[in-house]
Amino acid sequence: MAQPKRRWSKSRTNTRRATWKLDEKGYGTCPHCHEPILPHTVCSNCGYYDGKEVVSVKKDEE
Repeated sequence: MAQPKRRWSKSRTNTRRATWKLDEKGYGTCPHCHEPILPHTVCSNCGYYDGKEVVSVKKDEE
């Protein structure tokens, strides 16, 4: 099997790895309460998903 003739420099290695960035998650807004939520998840603030209440959320009264 072929072997590399010489070692890659640190600069070349870091240049190759420079594109390994994480993407920011795409947040949406809840159509019911307008809080930011991840797509395709139940809103933790109001409990609505797809225009229907699927989880009842208790409100803490202060």
